[in-house]
Amino acid sequence: DVQLQASGGGLVQSGGSLRLSCAVSGFTLDEHAYGWFRQAPGKERAELLCTISTEGRTSYAEAVKGRFTISTNNVRKTVYLQMNSLKPEDTAVYYCAAGPDLKNGHYSGEKLFWPYWGQGTQVTVSS
Repeated sequence: DVQLQASGGGLVQSGGSLRLSCAVSGFTLDEHAYGWFRQAPGKERAELLCTISTEGRTSYAEAVKGRFTISTNNVRKTVYLQMNSLKPEDTAVYYCAAGPDLKNGHYSGEKLFWPYWGQGTQVTVSS
């Protein structure tokens, strides 16, 4: 049974840091690529923030580049999102997702591309 369990959200002041975790079960970590998404209040669509391939190649949306870092730990079977220099506009529900690995590293932001999703964790950044 495939499960992704996200955790680590909370309330933080502007400029602060949080680390989100996504515990993976039901398959080995290196079978899939991973992405972190967020859905801000009032927004219809979730936004793809970053991805990591099975070879460890990462990509980031402009909104988080230089502030967020995606990583994996194969032993712990966990995907992480380190978030630094947080801003109030980072307030959202954050989701991890697993999907097929692509050699070209160009992952889709469409939900249908990612078959497996965690349950979401709330991040609130106060000003």
